[in-house]
Amino acid sequence: MKAFRIDPVEKKVEEIEIHNTGDIAEAIGFDTIISDEIGPNADHLYLDEDCFIRGAEGRFQIDKIAPVAGFGVVAGTHDGPDELSDVSQTQAELEARITYL
Repeated sequence: MKAFRIDPVEKKVEEIEIHNTGDIAEAIGFDTIISDEIGPNADHLYLDEDCFIRGAEGRFQIDKIAPVAGFGVVAGTHDGPDELSDVSQTQAELEARITYL
């Protein structure tokens, strides 16, 4: 499935292929994953639950949600955050919503 990985250090978004939450954990670099819905089409932002405790380098914010430290992955969902699907927004649409801190 198509998803986007946000790299706040390089300040870039890249398209990645995921098949399950294990792929998301690998893209983020940690197994402690939480998610937050970030739009009307059930896209979710997945991040390291302990990102601020770990002191991850780089921060970003999507719209008005709380800033995130470290990498994030945006993926589509259906029937909850554990049922992954292709991300619904385009890379350009997502990039327009991101502020790097």
